[in-house]
Amino acid sequence: MRVGKITVKEAAAVLHVSQQYVRIGLQRGILPIGTAIKMSRKWTYNITPKLLADYSGADIAEELAVIRNEKAESPQ
Repeated sequence: MRVGKITVKEAAAVLHVSQQYVRIGLQRGILPIGTAIKMSRKWTYNITPKLLADYSGADIAEELAVIRNEKAESPQ
């Protein structure tokens, strides 16, 4: 499975933390799973699958498949 772009919400689910934890950790450079760049007033996040896998110890492709399937199955 190709992982593709990992969102802050997905990274938070993999790490079992809040989305805010991921955002602040990336902004401060203390969460080693990617980068955060401030573009004017908004922050942009790039979460790297390998860094997330190394940090979490999880199979990212497998974790994301579960998370994304749950998202697709949830009622709108």
